[in-house]
Amino acid sequence: MKSESLVGVTRLEDQGLKHLKAALFNLPPAALVEQSIERSEAILSNSGAVIVNTGKFTGRSPNDKFVIQHNTAQDDEIWWGKVNVPMSEEAFDRLHQKMLAYLQGRTVYIKDMMVGAHPDYKLPIRVITEKAWQALFSHDLFIRPTAEEQITHTPEYTILVCPDFKADPKVDGTRSSTFILVNFQKKLVLIGGTHYAGEIKKSVFTVMNYEMPRRGVLSMHCSANVGAKGDVALFFGLSGTGKTTLSSSPDRQLIGDDEHGWSDTSIFNIEGGCYAKTIRLKPELEPLIWDACQRFGSVLENVDYNTDSRKIDFDSERFTENTRGAYPLDYVANHVESGYAGHPENIFFLSADAFGVLPPISRLTPEQAMYYFLSGYTSKLAGTEKDLGSEPQATFSTCFGAPFLPLHPGRYADLLGEKIQKHQVRVWLINTGWSGGAYGTGSRIKLPYTRAMIRAALNGELDRIAMQKDPYFGLSVPVSCPDVPAEMLLPHTLWKDTTAYEKQARGLISRFEENFKQFAQQVPAEVVKAGPHNG
Repeated sequence: MKSESLVGVTRLEDQGLKHLKAALFNLPPAALVEQSIERSEAILSNSGAVIVNTGKFTGRSPNDKFVIQHNTAQDDEIWWGKVNVPMSEEAFDRLHQKMLAYLQGRTVYIKDMMVGAHPDYKLPIRVITEKAWQALFSHDLFIRPTAEEQITHTPEYTILVCPDFKADPKVDGTRSSTFILVNFQKKLVLIGGTHYAGEIKKSVFTVMNYEMPRRGVLSMHCSANVGAKGDVALFFGLSGTGKTTLSSSPDRQLIGDDEHGWSDTSIFNIEGGCYAKTIRLKPELEPLIWDACQRFGSVLENVDYNTDSRKIDFDSERFTENTRGAYPLDYVANHVESGYAGHPENIFFLSADAFGVLPPISRLTPEQAMYYFLSGYTSKLAGTEKDLGSEPQATFSTCFGAPFLPLHPGRYADLLGEKIQKHQVRVWLINTGWSGGAYGTGSRIKLPYTRAMIRAALNGELDRIAMQKDPYFGLSVPVSCPDVPAEMLLPHTLWKDTTAYEKQARGLISRFEENFKQFAQQVPAEVVKAGPHNG
């Protein structure tokens, strides 16, 4: 194992790290697994996957994220507000120095990785962490450089992670002992006080959401796959709405499961791995994810297991509903090795509707596509964020990824609208949530039905089927769909109490109207009219 601090082009001393016990650079997965076990950070499952418990934090902590304000013209680009809360340079520098002091005499693990699969948009990054298993997570999630790239690797951004280091809110200007600080000028991210590795992943995504649009590339919170004929499909949605599940299909090649860029020439994966929700994972329903999570070197967060046999129990929610599996993309047999493909023919917006009133599939006009993209309606599922309860919560997350957008949503929406128009992309709204009643009364739409509807859209079968208007949302819904009961398609017909349905539908429409007021003066009148309206 290499422990010199001179490995790579950028030295650790140049990044302020000194007097370390050891600096372990780019250890292979087997060595990181050994280190994780030896240091009691993790246990090994009977299949060879690493199982870790992240303790108090089993999801992201969005209220503890800050963006550094520099009082320069660069600040004008940032979408300041609830998502991007400002912190001063001085406060950032103080906390950074405290972290550097904390790491003296400790062992750190360094992974030099890449993000952005297309050669024209590769961004070199460095993850420095005090946990071996988080280095393994980074190896699984990001793009692994070639041997030649490793020799000359010069990180453009560095993510410094100290899970056991806690801030003092009274002194450090944080909201709690946990912090996620993003400094675009210094190209440095600081993470402390949380063991949840999703913070590493999403901090890097935030960086790409800053860098890519400034180069004319639309960065997207979506999964992507490609069919045998080269037809690309995108699946937008928040965590838990089905991006990974629906894009991991045996009959299509997976480009990536969560984050992508759309350039003038292609769709490309931002990452090199997958981060799947695993609660109640079943091999018969999600065989690709099931197999990948059983492989040596995969990282399972907060997944329960039998202490004697070490057999994984994906059905258990003992620690959280937000159980996770991280694994390299090459653990999925039919993935796109290059990480990029052509322009999409179909886009699916995934909304897990907890009210149970949205149709399971509908075709959107270009104006409706812009409306629903800016709205980003879904229901946050249990455990994906700190303090999220056991029941889904209806929310509007603009561009289906507001927590990760450093720039104004209009930047992303304008890019999407231009690309949809230029490439004549078909856009669909998919409800992966409830039907026949709201959460607690109705039932979750069955995965085989959702798969059948998406398959029919991809195959062009729905182009040959007549459309009907949903009476409440004005959406175009197919009158039939192969392998799906016709009564499933118009949700109000499944409710026993039509008055209750109307009340729920009107209530959700009011939420849409209220949320969209923030965009009403910034988009064409046709986009505002394309949304649902009471009255």
